[in-house]
Parts: sequence; structure tokens; C-alpha cells
Amino acid sequence: MSKDTKAEQKKIRQISYLGSADAKPDDSLYKEALACSKYLTQEGFVAINGGGPGVMRAVSEGAKEAKGTAVGVTFYPKDITNYEGRDPDNPIDIEVKTGNYLERTLKLLELGDAFVIFNGGTGTISEFGMAWGLARLYFGYHKPLILYGDFWNKVLKSFVDNMILRPEEREVYRIVNSPQEAHQAILLFE
Repeated sequence: MSKDTKAEQKKIRQISYLGSADAKPDDSLYKEALACSKYLTQEGFVAINGGGPGVMRAVSEGAKEAKGTAVGVTFYPKDITNYEGRDPDNPIDIEVKTGNYLERTLKLLELGDAFVIFNGGTGTISEFGMAWGLARLYFGYHKPLILYGDFWNKVLKSFVDNMILRPEEREVYRIVNSPQEAHQAILLFE
């Protein structure tokens, strides 16, 4: 069976990657995002990101190394001083332009059939929170969250210890530490 045929049979075809805009090419975070995107793209998934620098650029580079498709969901801020906007060095194939940050976030969540979420700042936190909330609301038909990195164990433990969570909110994500584990987690949700 060809890779294209395998991808057509999957319900998860497109992955939105979320993570820090501040990761540099020599950072382990950048390298992990690139490797994960490359591996998952080789497995037939389309790579979607926010079109900016850091993890977003790494994801596009990984997709390109795998001869796959990189989609950038962008907007061009006029009055926002602390937002990176579109990175001209991010090698996206398809650009989906949006009007503001909220539209961009919603489009990233709409286009992805699953989310691979790396370390990041408040933007990543807001994207993660919205993705997690939607996964709970649509539990059983939800889009899975693949949380990349050991640090997520502490983050989620803090939520479990300090917040009021429903049981299904703990069933919509998996914590992984390698591209192969990310792939296995995605297959569990297929």
C-alpha cells in the first residue's frame, strides 16, 4: 500500500504544530520540532503551523526535508508590538491568511486533525488551552493533543492537583518524547 493510500484511509491527515516562536536553529526545541515534523510528514501527514519563526519554521523545514507540504496560517499585525507575524524564512507551501490573532488560532485548530504541542510561551498556552477545551467538549469525536516533552508531566500534574478536571479531560492527550512516540500516540487515536 502506498503512502498516499495509507494517508487517504486515515481520519488524522493534517497536524497543527504549536510551540515557541523564540526557538533558534541550534536549540534542542527547534531540532525536536524539525525532527518530529519530518518524521510525521514521511508518514503521510500534512504539517500546519503559524507561519512564524522558531518551532513554526522548524516544522516547515522538517516537512520540506520529508518532501511534504507545509501550511502556514498567518496574519500581518499592524498594532501589535509583541508578535512575530509571518517569518519570510519559513518555507511554507501554502499560506492561509487571517485577519487577527484569534482568527489565526481558530484556523490552526480548525485545520489540524491532531495537535503536536511543544514548549512555548503565552501564545502556545492559549492555543493549548483552547485545543484542550474543545477536545473535552467534543470528547469521543475530539482532535487529539500530542504533548511533546517531559516537562508536560509537571504541567499536567499541576492542573490535575489544582484545577477541577473531568475524567475525559485526561483522556484526550498523550505525552511523548520522540517523533516515533508521537506517531504511535496519533495511531492510538485513529
